Amino acid sequence: MPVVALGPNPARGRTITEQFHAFDAHNPHVYRALERLAARRLAAGATRVGVKDLFEDLRRDGVVGLNNNFTALYARRLVDDHPRWAGAFELRRRRAV
Repeated sequence: MPVVALGPNPARGRTITEQFHAFDAHNPHVYRALERLAARRLAAGATRVGVKDLFEDLRRDGVVGLNNNFTALYARRLVDDHPRWAGAFELRRRRAV
């Protein structure tokens, strides 16, 4: 049975950041899975990790409901929680909130 990542539907007028926080609060397993996947890749010798690639791995594992708009926010969270990973993720200047 697929793992479903569900949360509240994004309401009109909510920023991507607000949508992300709502999704993340209802789906903590998504972040934990991203942490595990990133840690495995880095332990295997990867020097760069793309969250979009990690999202595709999760989708192949049956996680549905992932929004690609959240990849940058997950990358920032991973680096905030694991500063030693900072060089592995490309973080661009944010244009929107």
